Formats: sequence, C-alpha cells, structure tokens
Amino acid sequence: MIQNKMGIGDMVIYLPFIEAISKKFNTPVSILVKESSKAEQFLNNNNIIDKIIILKRDNSLKSSGHEGLAGSYTLVKDLKQHNFDKVFIFNSSFRFNLIARTARIKEIYQYPLFQKKGQHVIGAAKELLKKSLGLNVKSDPKILISNQSIQEMKHKYNIKNNEKNILLGVGGSGPTKRIPAVIFIKLMHLISQKYNCKFFLATGKNNEEQEILKKILSSEFKNECYPLDNLNLTETLPIIKNCDISVCNDSSFSHLSSGLGIKTIVLMADTPLLYGSYSPRMFPIIPDGENTVTHGTLGKDRICPNKIFKQLNLILN
Repeated sequence: MIQNKMGIGDMVIYLPFIEAISKKFNTPVSILVKESSKAEQFLNNNNIIDKIIILKRDNSLKSSGHEGLAGSYTLVKDLKQHNFDKVFIFNSSFRFNLIARTARIKEIYQYPLFQKKGQHVIGAAKELLKKSLGLNVKSDPKILISNQSIQEMKHKYNIKNNEKNILLGVGGSGPTKRIPAVIFIKLMHLISQKYNCKFFLATGKNNEEQEILKKILSSEFKNECYPLDNLNLTETLPIIKNCDISVCNDSSFSHLSSGLGIKTIVLMADTPLLYGSYSPRMFPIIPDGENTVTHGTLGKDRICPNKIFKQLNLILN
C-alpha cells in the first residue's frame, strides 16, 4: 500500500483501508510511507502491518533517496526485493504507477490517474476499495498499543481512576490552527470547578507552540499539568490511552487520540471539517459565527470555552 501524504493524521485516516485489505486477503500489508508520517513510532504494535518502508523524498539529501529519475530507479529496486503480488496506490500519480509496473508488481489498484484536484481524502479511498474489491469501508481508525505500556505509564504518572485525566492537545502544525492559551486556561477553570483532574499537555517544539505551553504552565493550574513535549510518540501514546477524554487543536494529537479509542473534542479553526469529524469518537467545535469551517476561516480566536465545556460535560456524563 502506497500512501505518500506527509502527516500523522493522514496516516491515521488510511488505517481502516489498510485493515480492510489485510482482512480481504488474510495477510498483513506492507506500507510505503514518508518518514514524516511517524508510522514507525505508532504502528509497530499493529498486526495488520508487515513492513514499514520509508519513502525517502523531501529529504535534505535528495541524491541518496527516492527523488527524481535516479530516485525512482532506486525505489524500483527497493520494491523488487520484496516480491509484492499486489499494490494499492492511494493517489493518482502516474509516477507511482510506472514504478509499480517496473518493479513487476502484477496487480495494481489505484485512484484514477491525473485526477488529484478536488479529490476527497476519504471518499477516493472508499471508492477505490469498493470498485476494486467490493468492500464498503467504515471510517473508524484504530491504533493498537501494548497493555504493558499503558500500565507502566499509569504507574509512572500516578494516573488514578477517581480523577478525570484529560489530554489537552495545545500544539498544531500551523499558526492558524493553534488555539490561544487563554481559551485553554478558561476551559481548565470551568473543568476544575466541577472535576478533580489532571491535564496532560501535548505539543511540539515549535516556538509558538512552546509559548502557548509556557502560558498554560504559568497559570493557576500549573500543579495539575503534565507537559508531554519531551516524549516521543511511543512514550506519549500510552499516556493518551489512560485519559478519559481529549480536547485537541486540529493536529496529530486529535487523530492519535481518537484512533486510540478516546473521545476527542476537536477545535476546528482553519481546516475542512472532515479532518475533525471522520471518526465516531470525534466531536468538532467550530468558531462562533460559523456554520462550518475550512481553509481560510481563521477562527482560532472565536472558539468558545463554554461550548467546549458543554460538550466535555456531555461526554463525561
């Protein structure tokens, strides 16, 4: 299965389709993905995945990877050694089609060629498997991690069942997606009035993300906060799995949280609503004054803490 999108979220979105292929042919599926998908960090316990092959593109050392004509030849050699019978190409690229043919993969299933513009990220994948295999795939990604790692993190962070353990995904891949710290702090105030809780703060190392994190850690709730920014995904996932609920910006953490089975409130400020609503465990909150959300909505300052709390209350009760 070839999935060449960049992010963690995209990788999570395609998991149900990998699972459907695996069940159809009663065999694990190897995947060709970019390093930025972080597949090696969060799919290593998934028995539907066989090999994770890294697509070496968009790297600084382009000459040593899969870029350009020489890189395509290298990729052909890399795929040939696995003797694949079938390939599912989750894009409309003629390049990948040609690479698969040259690698002597007999059965090639792919989106219609040259039709990338306006392509629905989930609809196109559903159509491919419906047309080629007769499968109706439900958009319900699941990420598997070991019970041992869950229990180890529960002990390490003294996570108690009589407390509400809440993930706050305060990071985000772009500045228009990052909800201001003041909104999270207002939400934490509302939550703390009703619940005895711990807050696990998930963010990256970007300067703006770190500023949001610092403001929250400087608030009155600093003693109830546990930042996760120094942990890798393998360490972070079992902590998320121990949480009762998540409130996340539209970021990798919203995808990971819902994939782990945690009900996740997704704060949608500037991305198509699909990315915060494709899973049955996702509950999107959109900016005040909007009927929907998409690129260019620019609504991060209009996310209402009271609306978030109302949804959180409904879920916890």
